[in-house]
Amino acid sequence: MSIDKLFPALLECFGIILCGYIAGRANIITSTQAKGLGNFVSKFALPALLFKNMVLLDFGNVIWPFLWSILIAKVSVFALVCVLTLIVASPDSRYSKAGLFSIFATQSNDFALGYPIVEALYQSTYPEYLQYIYLVAPVSLMLLNPIGFAFCEIQKWKNQGNHQQSKLLIVGLVVLKVLKNPIVFMVVIGIIAHFVLHQTIPAFMAEFVDGLANSFGGAALFYLGLSMVGQLRKLTRSTVVTLILLITAKLLLMPLICKDMVDLLDNSNTSAFNHSSLSNYAFLYGGFPTAPSVAIYAVYYNAELEVVTSGMVISTFLSAPIMYVSAWLLTMRWMDPQLLMNSLQNVSFNISIVSLIALVWTIAVMFLSKKFKRIPHMFTVNLFLAQFLTCIGMILWNFVVKEDNFIGQTLTFTLLCTSLYSTYVWPGLIALSLVLVKSFEDLKVSPGMFVIAGWGIPASVTAVLLISGEKMSDTIDSSYFYGKPQIICTTVVVSLSILLGGGSLVCLSRGSWAHNDQIQEGNSSFGTVEDLVTEVEPENQTEPVTPPGDLNRACLICDCAPPQPMPDMIISTNMNNTPNTLTGQCENRCESTDCLLVQVEELQQVADRQVARHVLLCLLLTVSLLANLSSCLWLLFNRIPGRLYLELQFFCAVANYGQGFLSFALFGLDKHFIILPFKKRLLRLWYGKRQDEQPQTDLPEEIRMTCTQFTKYHKDQCFRDIVKKRRCGMRTMVDCFLGCELVEWLQQVGLAQDHGEAVLYGTRLQQGGVLQHIKQEYDFQDSQLYYRFMT
Repeated sequence: MSIDKLFPALLECFGIILCGYIAGRANIITSTQAKGLGNFVSKFALPALLFKNMVLLDFGNVIWPFLWSILIAKVSVFALVCVLTLIVASPDSRYSKAGLFSIFATQSNDFALGYPIVEALYQSTYPEYLQYIYLVAPVSLMLLNPIGFAFCEIQKWKNQGNHQQSKLLIVGLVVLKVLKNPIVFMVVIGIIAHFVLHQTIPAFMAEFVDGLANSFGGAALFYLGLSMVGQLRKLTRSTVVTLILLITAKLLLMPLICKDMVDLLDNSNTSAFNHSSLSNYAFLYGGFPTAPSVAIYAVYYNAELEVVTSGMVISTFLSAPIMYVSAWLLTMRWMDPQLLMNSLQNVSFNISIVSLIALVWTIAVMFLSKKFKRIPHMFTVNLFLAQFLTCIGMILWNFVVKEDNFIGQTLTFTLLCTSLYSTYVWPGLIALSLVLVKSFEDLKVSPGMFVIAGWGIPASVTAVLLISGEKMSDTIDSSYFYGKPQIICTTVVVSLSILLGGGSLVCLSRGSWAHNDQIQEGNSSFGTVEDLVTEVEPENQTEPVTPPGDLNRACLICDCAPPQPMPDMIISTNMNNTPNTLTGQCENRCESTDCLLVQVEELQQVADRQVARHVLLCLLLTVSLLANLSSCLWLLFNRIPGRLYLELQFFCAVANYGQGFLSFALFGLDKHFIILPFKKRLLRLWYGKRQDEQPQTDLPEEIRMTCTQFTKYHKDQCFRDIVKKRRCGMRTMVDCFLGCELVEWLQQVGLAQDHGEAVLYGTRLQQGGVLQHIKQEYDFQDSQLYYRFMT
C-alpha cells in the first residue's frame, strides 16, 4: 500500500471535478450539454468498461468471503435506512423516501472516484483488490437498487389514486427497469463472454472497447463536477436533518460495518496480515461517496431531489479527507504508543481551551436572554454546564496526570468522567423533554427529575467505577484510565442515551410537529398579553385625543415625527390611495421597551422553544455518541485495535471536547440578543446615522415591479383585510399587521402560490420600502411579528 500515489490521485480526481464545476458555473457547458455528456458516460463508457473487466476478470483469485461480507454490510445499511425512513417519514411520501434514501446510503461512486484511489493505493501491493470493485458494484445494482425502485413504484402507484394497476405489473416494471439499465445489461453480457471467449477479448474489437473504456475516467469526473453546479442552493432547513442522517449512514456506519463484517466472516486460509489488509480495504471502500446516478433516479421519480443532490455534493467532498487520513494511518511507520497518547492528549487539551471560551459566551447569552427559565432551554443550560466542566476537567487532567498525585488524579478524574458522562446523557433527556412538551402543553414531569437524572446517573456510574475499578498505571488516556470496566460503563451509558435520544427524535418526526409548535408558541405568547394589546375595528374606533405635550408620554415609544417618505417609484402610484393616519398614531420606529407591541414580541422571543435548533443539537450529539460507541466496541472486540482505530479515537476526542463549538454555533449567536443589535450598531457606524435615514438606493428591477404592482393594485384591499389598530401605548394606536397574516393573505388572493413565494414577496415589499417592522429590527418573516405599511 503506497501513500505516495494517493495525493496525486486525489488531486487528479478532484481537480477534474473542479474543472467540470467551473465549466458549469461559467456556463461554458450548459445543462443540456451536460446531460449529453452524462448519457455518454452512463450508456457507453461505463458499460464498455464493465464489459472489458468482466471478460478479463480472474474469478480464481477472488476471496469470496470478502465479497459476501461487503454485500451483507450493504444489505444491513440498506435495511436500516429503509426501516427508519418508513417509521419516520410522513405517509404521503414514505415509500419513495425509503427507496431513494436506501439507495443513497449504499450505492457508491466506485468507478469514477473509487477506482483511481484504490489503484493508487494497492496497484503495487495487492492488484487483485481492484477487481472487487467490478464485482461488488454490479451485484449491488442488481440486488439492492431493484428493491429501492420497487418502493418508488409503490409510492407512484399510491399517489395516482387509480389502483387498477396490478401489483404484478409493478413488479414487471421494476424488473424491466433493472434489465434496461446498461450497466446491469453489460455486466451480464460480460460474464457470459468471460466463459465463451476464455477471458480474452477478440483482437478486432479490443481497440474499440479499450477506447470507450478509457474515456470513462476523465469524462465521469468532469460530469460529476458539472452535476454539482447549483445543488447546494437547494439545501433548506427541512433537509438538513435528513442530510446529516444520510451522510452519517454513508460515511460513518458503512465503513465500520464493512470492516466488522470482513473481520467476522473472512475466515479463509489467508495469512493474518492479508486478513488485516482486507479489513482495512473494506473500511476504505465503505467510505466512497454516493454515486451521481442516484440523482438521476430522484429526477425520474420526482422525489427528494434536493436531499439527494445536496447530499451527493457534501459526501463527495467529505470523503476526501476521510480517505486520505485513513490511508495515511495505514501506511505510516509504527510509532511509539506513548507518543501517540501524548498527541491525543495535546489535541484534547487544545480543543478544550477553545471550546471553553465558546461555552462561556454561550452560557452568558442563555442567562442574559433569560431563556434558561423555560423548557427545554433549562435542560440545554445543564448540557452546556456539563460541557463546560468537561473542558475544565480535561485542562486540569493535562497537568495532573503527569504528576504522581493520587488524590489530585482521583478528584480530577471524578470531575472529568462525571461531566463527560453527563454530556452523553443530556441529549437523550433534552429530546425526551421535547416529546413531552409536544404531548402536553406544559411538562407533566418535574424538571427536577430531569436534572437529577442528568447529573445523578453520571455521578453514580463514576462512583461505581472508582470503587470497583483498578487504575491503569501505564496510560494517560482519561477514556481508558480504569481499563476495561471503564469501557463497559461508557458503552452502557452511550447505548442508553442513543436509544433514548434516537427514539425521542423518531417520535418528534412523526406528524407536523414543527409547524404545530410554531402555532402553539405564537398563540400562547400572544395570549399572555392579549388583554394589553387591544384590537379595534376601524368602524368602531374612536379617535384618541392626545394633547401634544403628552404625546410622547402616552405613546411611550415614539416622537410621532412626520412620516418617512416612500421611494419615488411608489409615491406616484400611492399618493391618493393610502388611508390617512389618525392623530396620535405612531408613525416612527418603536424605540422604547415600554411599547406594548414590543413587549409582545419580546415575550415571543423568550417563549420560543427553538425546537429546530434543539433537534439539530440532539441529532449531532447523537452522531458523536455513535462514534464513541463504535470506539468502545472496537476496543472490546479487538485485542489489537489497529491503526484505523487511531482515526476513530482522534475523532472521538474532537467530538467529546469540542462540543462547545456546536453549542456556540446553534445557541451562542442569538438572533435577537446578538446578531440584530450588532447589525444595527454596525449600520450606524457605517453610515454615521440611523438606518431609517439611509438614502434609498437603486432597487433591482424585480423588487421595483413587485412594489409597484402591489401598491397600485393590491395595497388598499390588503389594508382593509389584515391591518388592524393595536394599542402601543396608553392612548396611542398604530395600524399594523402580523407577518403570518400577510403570508396567508398573499396566498389567498393568488399573489403567491405557496408559503415560500409568499415570504419572498413580503421580503421584496420590505426591501422596496412598502412595509417595515415596527422597530425596523427584523426582516420579513412568517411569524407573530408586527409590521406596518409605509405612508
